[in-house]
Amino acid sequence: MLLVVTYSRAARTTLRNVCRSHEESVVRTFGRAALFEATAAGAFLACRLRERHPDDVQVERTRPFNEFADAPDDVREAAVAYERESGTYTPYEKFAAGTDHPAPEELRDREL
Repeated sequence: MLLVVTYSRAARTTLRNVCRSHEESVVRTFGRAALFEATAAGAFLACRLRERHPDDVQVERTRPFNEFADAPDDVREAAVAYERESGTYTPYEKFAAGTDHPAPEELRDREL
């Protein structure tokens, strides 16, 4: 997919108009951003936006996040345990203390 992010009012207006006119190429809109299909049509729309608003449009290629392939086992297990066992207001740092779950600092510093 192609993530298009806008940084000005004019670019947001153009993005909104493009999304309305080309719904078949739009995966999802987020107000200031949109996801386009990774097709030639999606690339064409992203390039048009960059051409019209060169300093106010950022385009990134993305791919879906597969939690089973992309996240380490200990991270997934920590998330599951935290959601199942913690109280609604228990900070993760407190929850992870004294367990085998990764510490918050480790999670922040570790690349996927």
